[in-house]
Amino acid sequence: MKRVIIIGASSGMGMEVAKLFLDEGCRLGVAARREDRLQALKQLAPDRVEVQAIDVTADDATSRLRALIDRLGGMDLFFYASGIGKQNRTLTPDIELNTVNTNGMGFTRMIGEAYRYFAERGEGHIVAITSIAGTKGLGPAPSYSATKAFQNVYLQSLEQQANARNLKIRFTDIRPGFVDTDLLADNIRYPMMLKPEKVARQIVSAIHSHRHIKVIDWRYAVLTALWRRLPRSLWRHLKL
Repeated sequence: MKRVIIIGASSGMGMEVAKLFLDEGCRLGVAARREDRLQALKQLAPDRVEVQAIDVTADDATSRLRALIDRLGGMDLFFYASGIGKQNRTLTPDIELNTVNTNGMGFTRMIGEAYRYFAERGEGHIVAITSIAGTKGLGPAPSYSATKAFQNVYLQSLEQQANARNLKIRFTDIRPGFVDTDLLADNIRYPMMLKPEKVARQIVSAIHSHRHIKVIDWRYAVLTALWRRLPRSLWRHLKL
């Protein structure tokens, strides 16, 4: 049975992906800031689910991850679904800094530890939910789009490094559009909203097919392709 660690499994896409992996017979180590919200997954398969409270912004996050890996008996796949994001048109400092701390520092801390573990082991698969928001700088959410661009480039850099070191570590960068999760529960109307259950199925399919980058869904793939072609002189004048 494949051993899967999921960071951010207490809700949304992380929880839905966890359920799909349980259906496949995998053994799971699930983590989030609040351990009590993970018990629903534990109850689905008590003998195949290990639970750990992990705050990705805390200094002890990596030691807690290692403890969870040990309890699971090892790790074959690391799936990162943790993150925060808000629109911040007034550039409120706390929102910007918290987003950078979680999506930047927290992401680097956890992805880096998973990479080091797989480097020691010799192989593994790192999967992370980033976002289409990293395609271009989005005025309504500056720190969110900036940290998502950071995540895209960080995964790309690690993939290049792993190949240079002859490490058998795979990477899958999952870039969804707007998904109906707690992250977007802010009373703002978002276009082309996706259901987390449907997104989770596409994520698992991308993992099994060893995709390097997966934009979800096809509408957002078209949209981001258009975004990339827009010159900066035009992009700065868009009113999003």
